[in-house]
Amino acid sequence: MLKNVIGLMSGTSMDGVDAAYLKTNGIDFIETGMAITLPYSDSFRNELSEVVSKGLYSKNVEYQITNIHADAVKHLIEKNGDSRDFVDLIGFSGHTIFHIPDEKKTLQIGDGAMLSDLIGIDVVCDFRSNDLINGGQGAPLAPVYHQVLATKLKKPVGIINIGGVANITYIGTEDELISFDTGPGNALIDDFIFSRLGYRQDTGGKLALSGKLDKKILESLMDNTYFSLNIPKSLDRNQFALTPTNELSDADGAATLTAFTAESIARSINFLPKTPLLWLVTGGGRYNEAILRELRSRLGKDVKTVEEVGWKGDAIEAQAFAYLAVRSVLGLPLSFPSTTGVRSPVSGGKLFLPS
Repeated sequence: MLKNVIGLMSGTSMDGVDAAYLKTNGIDFIETGMAITLPYSDSFRNELSEVVSKGLYSKNVEYQITNIHADAVKHLIEKNGDSRDFVDLIGFSGHTIFHIPDEKKTLQIGDGAMLSDLIGIDVVCDFRSNDLINGGQGAPLAPVYHQVLATKLKKPVGIINIGGVANITYIGTEDELISFDTGPGNALIDDFIFSRLGYRQDTGGKLALSGKLDKKILESLMDNTYFSLNIPKSLDRNQFALTPTNELSDADGAATLTAFTAESIARSINFLPKTPLLWLVTGGGRYNEAILRELRSRLGKDVKTVEEVGWKGDAIEAQAFAYLAVRSVLGLPLSFPSTTGVRSPVSGGKLFLPS
Protein backbone atom coordinates (compact mmCIF):
# COMPACT_ATOMS: atom_id res chain seq x y z
CA MET A 1 0.00 0.00 0.00
CA LEU A 2 1.38 3.40 -0.98
CA LYS A 3 1.92 6.01 1.71
CA ASN A 4 2.30 9.78 1.37
CA VAL A 5 5.18 10.58 3.67
CA ILE A 6 7.24 13.62 4.65
CA GLY A 7 10.85 13.01 5.58
CA LEU A 8 12.81 15.44 7.75
CA MET A 9 16.57 15.85 7.95
CA SER A 10 18.78 18.14 10.01
CA GLY A 11 22.35 17.47 8.90
CA THR A 12 25.74 17.99 10.47
CA SER A 13 26.16 21.23 8.51
CA MET A 14 23.54 22.70 10.87
CA ASP A 15 22.12 24.99 8.19
CA GLY A 16 18.45 24.08 8.58
CA VAL A 17 15.76 21.44 8.17
CA ASP A 18 15.20 19.68 4.86
CA ALA A 19 11.61 18.46 4.38
CA ALA A 20 10.59 16.31 1.41
CA TYR A 21 7.52 14.48 0.15
CA LEU A 22 7.80 10.85 -0.89
CA LYS A 23 5.11 8.45 -2.05
CA THR A 24 6.29 4.89 -1.40
CA ASN A 25 5.39 1.36 -0.41
CA GLY A 26 8.67 1.12 1.52
CA ILE A 27 9.89 -1.58 -0.85
CA ASP A 28 10.29 -1.07 -4.57
CA PHE A 29 8.20 1.98 -5.43
CA ILE A 30 9.15 5.61 -4.88
CA GLU A 31 7.72 8.80 -6.31
CA THR A 32 9.49 11.95 -5.19
CA GLY A 33 7.66 15.21 -4.61
CA MET A 34 8.17 18.76 -3.45
CA ALA A 35 10.97 19.56 -1.03
CA ILE A 36 11.95 22.65 0.94
CA THR A 37 14.68 23.78 3.31
CA LEU A 38 13.79 25.84 6.36
CA PRO A 39 17.01 27.62 7.41
CA TYR A 40 18.03 27.92 11.03
CA SER A 41 18.42 31.43 12.41
CA ASP A 42 21.99 32.43 13.24
CA SER A 43 21.15 32.52 16.94
CA PHE A 44 19.70 29.01 16.98
CA ARG A 45 22.52 27.66 14.85
CA ASN A 46 24.99 29.02 17.39
CA GLU A 47 23.10 27.30 20.22
CA LEU A 48 22.99 24.02 18.30
CA SER A 49 26.67 24.27 17.38
CA GLU A 50 27.58 24.75 21.04
CA VAL A 51 25.78 21.60 22.24
CA VAL A 52 27.24 19.58 19.35
CA SER A 53 30.77 20.78 20.10
CA LYS A 54 30.34 19.86 23.77
CA GLY A 55 28.44 16.62 23.06
CA LEU A 56 25.75 17.53 25.59
CA TYR A 57 21.98 17.08 25.69
CA SER A 58 19.96 20.29 25.97
CA LYS A 59 16.24 20.14 26.69
CA ASN A 60 15.85 23.73 25.52
CA VAL A 61 17.61 23.09 22.19
CA GLU A 62 15.58 19.91 21.69
CA TYR A 63 12.36 21.85 22.31
CA GLN A 64 13.38 24.51 19.79
CA ILE A 65 14.51 22.07 17.13
CA THR A 66 11.29 20.07 17.41
CA ASN A 67 9.25 23.24 16.90
CA ILE A 68 11.36 24.18 13.87
CA HIS A 69 10.74 20.73 12.36
CA ALA A 70 7.00 21.18 12.95
CA ASP A 71 7.18 24.52 11.13
CA ALA A 72 9.00 22.83 8.23
CA VAL A 73 6.22 20.23 7.93
CA LYS A 74 3.53 22.91 8.01
CA HIS A 75 5.32 25.04 5.40
CA LEU A 76 5.77 22.09 3.06
CA ILE A 77 2.14 21.00 3.35
CA GLU A 78 0.99 24.56 2.72
CA LYS A 79 3.35 25.08 -0.21
CA ASN A 80 2.16 21.84 -1.80
CA GLY A 81 -1.48 22.91 -1.42
CA ASP A 82 -2.37 19.96 0.80
CA SER A 83 -3.97 19.46 4.19
CA ARG A 84 -2.36 17.44 6.95
CA ASP A 85 -4.90 14.66 6.27
CA PHE A 86 -3.06 14.03 2.99
CA VAL A 87 0.10 13.00 4.90
CA ASP A 88 0.14 9.48 6.33
CA LEU A 89 3.44 9.54 8.17
CA ILE A 90 6.50 11.61 9.11
CA GLY A 91 10.08 10.30 9.16
CA PHE A 92 11.98 12.41 11.72
CA SER A 93 15.76 11.94 11.82
CA GLY A 94 16.39 14.36 14.67
CA HIS A 95 19.78 16.06 14.91
CA THR A 96 22.90 14.12 15.87
CA ILE A 97 24.70 15.55 18.90
CA PHE A 98 27.25 12.76 19.13
CA HIS A 99 27.81 9.37 17.57
CA ILE A 100 30.33 7.01 19.22
CA PRO A 101 29.60 3.56 17.75
CA ASP A 102 32.54 1.81 19.46
CA GLU A 103 30.92 2.65 22.80
CA LYS A 104 27.41 1.96 21.48
CA LYS A 105 26.51 5.59 22.16
CA THR A 106 24.54 7.87 19.90
CA LEU A 107 22.34 10.87 20.60
CA GLN A 108 19.88 12.46 18.22
CA ILE A 109 17.80 15.23 19.73
CA GLY A 110 14.21 15.80 18.67
CA ASP A 111 11.01 14.87 20.52
CA GLY A 112 8.92 12.50 18.40
CA ALA A 113 5.90 12.60 20.69
CA MET A 114 5.93 16.40 20.78
CA LEU A 115 6.29 16.64 17.00
CA SER A 116 3.37 14.28 16.46
CA ASP A 117 1.18 16.37 18.75
CA LEU A 118 2.24 19.65 17.13
CA ILE A 119 1.36 18.53 13.60
CA GLY A 120 -1.33 15.90 14.27
CA ILE A 121 0.41 13.21 12.17
CA ASP A 122 2.06 9.88 13.08
CA VAL A 123 5.82 10.24 13.50
CA VAL A 124 8.63 7.69 13.33
CA CYS A 125 11.96 8.65 14.91
CA ASP A 126 14.95 7.10 16.75
CA PHE A 127 16.12 5.11 13.75
CA ARG A 128 19.59 4.19 15.05
CA SER A 129 19.11 2.64 18.49
CA ASN A 130 17.97 -0.84 17.46
CA ASP A 131 20.89 -1.19 15.07
CA LEU A 132 23.35 -0.36 17.86
CA ILE A 133 21.62 -2.78 20.24
CA ASN A 134 22.07 -5.53 17.63
CA GLY A 135 25.78 -4.98 17.11
CA GLY A 136 25.70 -2.36 14.36
CA GLN A 137 27.34 1.04 13.97
CA GLY A 138 23.96 2.82 13.86
CA ALA A 139 24.89 4.50 10.56
CA PRO A 140 24.77 5.03 7.63
CA LEU A 141 21.03 4.38 7.20
CA ALA A 142 20.34 5.85 3.74
CA PRO A 143 21.85 2.98 1.65
CA VAL A 144 18.62 0.98 1.40
CA TYR A 145 16.99 4.09 -0.08
CA HIS A 146 19.95 4.69 -2.39
CA GLN A 147 19.45 1.15 -3.65
CA VAL A 148 15.88 1.76 -4.78
CA LEU A 149 16.84 5.18 -6.21
CA ALA A 150 19.52 3.55 -8.34
CA THR A 151 17.32 0.74 -9.73
CA LYS A 152 17.69 1.83 -13.36
CA LEU A 153 21.41 2.69 -13.24
CA LYS A 154 24.12 0.44 -14.62
CA LYS A 155 26.04 -1.27 -11.82
CA PRO A 156 28.30 -1.16 -9.97
CA VAL A 157 27.63 2.41 -8.91
CA GLY A 158 29.04 4.41 -6.01
CA ILE A 159 27.09 7.14 -4.24
CA ILE A 160 29.24 9.62 -2.33
CA ASN A 161 27.33 11.62 0.27
CA ILE A 162 29.37 14.59 1.46
CA GLY A 163 27.72 16.15 4.48
CA GLY A 164 29.61 17.02 7.65
CA VAL A 165 30.97 13.47 7.40
CA ALA A 166 31.39 11.72 4.04
CA ASN A 167 30.11 8.23 3.30
CA ILE A 168 29.87 5.83 0.40
CA THR A 169 27.08 3.54 -0.73
CA TYR A 170 28.21 0.84 -3.17
CA ILE A 171 25.58 -1.01 -5.17
CA GLY A 172 26.96 -4.01 -7.06
CA THR A 173 25.94 -5.88 -10.20
CA GLU A 174 23.90 -8.32 -8.11
CA ASP A 175 22.42 -5.43 -6.09
CA GLU A 176 24.81 -6.14 -3.21
CA LEU A 177 24.89 -3.22 -0.81
CA ILE A 178 27.96 -1.90 1.02
CA SER A 179 28.19 1.34 2.96
CA PHE A 180 30.48 3.10 5.43
CA ASP A 181 31.75 6.51 6.48
CA THR A 182 34.91 7.36 4.56
CA GLY A 183 36.18 10.25 6.64
CA PRO A 184 35.57 13.99 6.93
CA GLY A 185 33.14 15.70 4.60
CA ASN A 186 32.44 19.41 4.93
CA ALA A 187 32.73 19.69 8.71
CA LEU A 188 36.48 20.27 8.99
CA ILE A 189 36.47 22.73 6.09
CA ASP A 190 33.50 24.61 7.55
CA ASP A 191 35.06 24.74 11.02
CA PHE A 192 38.36 25.97 9.56
CA ILE A 193 36.69 28.72 7.54
CA PHE A 194 34.62 29.83 10.53
CA SER A 195 37.62 29.89 12.86
CA ARG A 196 39.73 31.90 10.39
CA LEU A 197 37.24 34.15 8.63
CA GLY A 198 33.95 33.94 10.49
CA TYR A 199 32.12 32.54 7.45
CA ARG A 200 30.01 29.40 7.58
CA GLN A 201 31.62 27.69 4.58
CA ASP A 202 34.02 27.99 1.67
CA THR A 203 31.26 28.83 -0.80
CA GLY A 204 31.86 27.03 -4.07
CA GLY A 205 35.33 26.04 -2.87
CA LYS A 206 36.68 29.41 -4.03
CA LEU A 207 39.21 29.82 -1.24
CA ALA A 208 40.49 26.25 -1.63
CA LEU A 209 40.83 26.73 -5.38
CA SER A 210 43.11 29.72 -4.73
CA GLY A 211 45.31 27.79 -2.32
CA LYS A 212 48.02 25.15 -2.52
CA LEU A 213 47.84 21.65 -1.06
CA ASP A 214 50.43 20.89 1.62
CA LYS A 215 51.28 17.24 0.87
CA LYS A 216 53.10 16.59 4.14
CA ILE A 217 50.18 17.79 6.21
CA LEU A 218 47.79 15.76 4.06
CA GLU A 219 49.93 12.68 4.76
CA SER A 220 49.80 13.40 8.49
CA LEU A 221 46.01 13.79 8.35
CA MET A 222 45.68 10.49 6.51
CA ASP A 223 47.87 8.80 9.14
CA ASN A 224 44.84 7.99 11.25
CA THR A 225 43.87 4.50 12.39
CA TYR A 226 40.30 5.04 11.19
CA PHE A 227 41.32 4.66 7.56
CA SER A 228 42.72 1.16 8.10
CA LEU A 229 39.72 -0.11 10.07
CA ASN A 230 37.65 -2.76 8.36
CA ILE A 231 34.20 -1.86 7.09
CA PRO A 232 31.43 -1.24 8.01
CA LYS A 233 32.47 1.74 10.12
CA SER A 234 31.09 5.14 11.03
CA LEU A 235 32.29 8.45 12.41
CA ASP A 236 31.34 11.30 14.68
CA ARG A 237 31.38 14.80 13.16
CA ASN A 238 34.18 15.85 15.51
CA GLN A 239 36.47 12.84 14.96
CA PHE A 240 39.26 14.86 13.32
CA ALA A 241 41.07 17.98 14.55
CA LEU A 242 42.17 21.14 12.76
CA THR A 243 45.50 21.30 14.63
CA PRO A 244 47.71 20.10 11.73
CA THR A 245 46.62 23.11 9.63
CA ASN A 246 47.34 25.74 12.29
CA GLU A 247 50.42 27.12 10.54
CA LEU A 248 48.93 27.22 7.03
CA SER A 249 47.49 30.28 5.35
CA ASP A 250 43.73 30.52 4.96
CA ALA A 251 43.83 29.45 1.31
CA ASP A 252 46.38 26.66 1.77
CA GLY A 253 44.52 25.34 4.82
CA ALA A 254 41.26 25.22 2.88
CA ALA A 255 42.99 23.51 -0.05
CA THR A 256 44.62 20.90 2.20
CA LEU A 257 41.45 20.08 4.12
CA THR A 258 39.52 19.82 0.85
CA ALA A 259 42.11 17.37 -0.44
CA PHE A 260 41.79 15.45 2.83
CA THR A 261 38.08 14.90 2.22
CA ALA A 262 38.72 13.74 -1.35
CA GLU A 263 41.72 11.55 -0.50
CA SER A 264 39.87 9.72 2.27
CA ILE A 265 37.01 9.02 -0.16
CA ALA A 266 39.42 7.81 -2.86
CA ARG A 267 41.27 5.49 -0.44
CA SER A 268 37.95 3.83 0.32
CA ILE A 269 38.00 2.11 -3.08
CA ASN A 270 40.28 -0.45 -1.45
CA PHE A 271 37.30 -1.75 0.53
CA LEU A 272 35.04 -2.27 -2.51
CA PRO A 273 34.80 -5.52 -4.50
CA LYS A 274 34.86 -3.66 -7.84
CA THR A 275 35.50 -0.10 -8.97
CA PRO A 276 32.18 1.65 -9.69
CA LEU A 277 31.40 2.52 -13.30
CA LEU A 278 29.91 5.77 -12.08
CA TRP A 279 30.34 7.91 -8.98
CA LEU A 280 27.40 10.12 -7.98
CA VAL A 281 28.00 12.93 -5.50
CA THR A 282 25.26 14.17 -3.19
CA GLY A 283 25.17 16.25 -0.01
CA GLY A 284 26.34 19.83 0.38
CA GLY A 285 29.83 18.91 -0.82
CA ARG A 286 28.61 18.66 -4.40
CA TYR A 287 28.38 22.45 -4.48
CA ASN A 288 32.09 22.73 -3.70
CA GLU A 289 34.00 22.88 -7.00
CA ALA A 290 37.29 22.28 -5.21
CA ILE A 291 36.02 19.00 -3.74
CA LEU A 292 34.69 17.90 -7.13
CA ARG A 293 38.01 18.75 -8.78
CA GLU A 294 39.93 16.77 -6.18
CA LEU A 295 37.58 13.81 -6.50
CA ARG A 296 37.85 13.74 -10.30
CA SER A 297 41.63 13.90 -10.12
CA ARG A 298 41.57 10.76 -7.95
CA LEU A 299 38.54 8.81 -9.21
CA GLY A 300 38.53 9.74 -12.90
CA LYS A 301 36.05 11.49 -15.14
CA ASP A 302 33.05 9.38 -14.14
CA VAL A 303 32.22 11.61 -11.17
CA LYS A 304 28.88 13.38 -11.50
CA THR A 305 26.48 15.19 -9.23
CA VAL A 306 23.21 13.38 -8.57
CA GLU A 307 21.32 16.06 -10.48
CA GLU A 308 22.96 14.75 -13.64
CA VAL A 309 20.94 11.54 -13.29
CA GLY A 310 17.74 13.36 -12.32
CA TRP A 311 17.88 13.10 -8.54
CA LYS A 312 17.17 15.99 -6.14
CA GLY A 313 20.36 16.25 -4.16
CA ASP A 314 19.06 18.65 -1.52
CA ALA A 315 16.18 16.31 -0.74
CA ILE A 316 17.75 12.83 -0.82
CA GLU A 317 18.43 12.45 2.90
CA ALA A 318 14.98 13.74 3.87
CA GLN A 319 13.45 11.39 1.28
CA ALA A 320 15.49 8.56 2.78
CA PHE A 321 13.96 9.08 6.22
CA ALA A 322 10.48 9.13 4.67
CA TYR A 323 11.27 5.77 3.05
CA LEU A 324 12.78 4.40 6.28
CA ALA A 325 9.70 5.48 8.24
CA VAL A 326 7.44 3.33 6.06
CA ARG A 327 9.83 0.39 6.34
CA SER A 328 9.84 0.86 10.12
CA VAL A 329 6.04 0.70 10.33
CA LEU A 330 6.09 -2.42 8.13
CA GLY A 331 8.79 -4.04 10.25
CA LEU A 332 11.19 -4.23 7.30
CA PRO A 333 14.98 -3.98 7.71
CA LEU A 334 16.56 -0.54 7.78
CA SER A 335 20.14 -1.76 8.10
CA PHE A 336 22.17 -4.78 7.10
CA PRO A 337 25.46 -6.46 8.06
CA SER A 338 27.14 -4.92 5.00
CA THR A 339 25.95 -1.36 5.75
CA THR A 340 26.30 -0.98 9.52
CA GLY A 341 27.83 -4.26 10.72
CA VAL A 342 24.62 -5.28 12.48
CA ARG A 343 24.52 -9.04 13.21
CA SER A 344 21.53 -9.60 10.90
CA PRO A 345 19.13 -7.32 8.98
CA VAL A 346 17.08 -5.33 11.48
CA SER A 347 14.25 -2.83 11.47
CA GLY A 348 14.18 0.13 13.82
CA GLY A 349 12.50 3.38 14.72
CA LYS A 350 9.82 4.30 17.22
CA LEU A 351 6.28 5.26 16.26
CA PHE A 352 4.47 8.13 17.98
CA LEU A 353 0.78 8.90 17.45
CA PRO A 354 -0.89 12.24 18.19
CA SER A 355 -2.37 12.24 21.69
